[in-house]
Amino acid sequence: MDALHNVASLWLQPAFSLWGSPITWTELLACGLSLWMVGCNMRVHPLGWPLAIVSSLLYAALFLHYRLYGEASLQLVFVALAAWGWWEWLNGRGEDGQRLTVHRLGARARLKATLLTVAAWPLLGLLLHRMTDSDVPFLDALPTVGSVAGQILLGRKLIENWPVWVAVNLVSVGLFAYKGLWLTVLLYALFAALAVWGWQRWQALEGQVHG
Repeated sequence: MDALHNVASLWLQPAFSLWGSPITWTELLACGLSLWMVGCNMRVHPLGWPLAIVSSLLYAALFLHYRLYGEASLQLVFVALAAWGWWEWLNGRGEDGQRLTVHRLGARARLKATLLTVAAWPLLGLLLHRMTDSDVPFLDALPTVGSVAGQILLGRKLIENWPVWVAVNLVSVGLFAYKGLWLTVLLYALFAALAVWGWQRWQALEGQVHG
């Protein structure tokens, strides 16, 4: 156990500083894997899912270190959702019984998903406020619930996952800037731009299976 703790501590040591804030080896590796993952998602390639599992575990350790408990917990949820999404892309079926294709939500389902996400935000924010020492419980909660929604939509190859990721990434830029995680700020700003690109790309791929 001591050896494991020592290894974890080493990876949380600064590799260099950016704008006065330390950049750890964990953050560097997680950033690289996350970019690779998004590239796979844009191409509807299932390799993105195991990359998501590894990068989420790295980010869980990083966010826990910075007392971002909602974000840290989210990464563990991401691990489970990534395993599910990986299975869905390889074996999942649509309502017609055929293999999953890139498709859209209906208007009623889109409204339902939006209302559930909006309702979950203050509930999680209140939970973080009461149960943790987080100094930004509601700002932490917003991208957390949005990310869960986005990951579920992505797992079902729904085009709406991309506008959700645009919003989540923009809010996350502000959250991580407040915490001084500048490399992750740059990463999430890039993620927002890539999500816009992915949104456009998936609209062109609508109806195709892939994976």
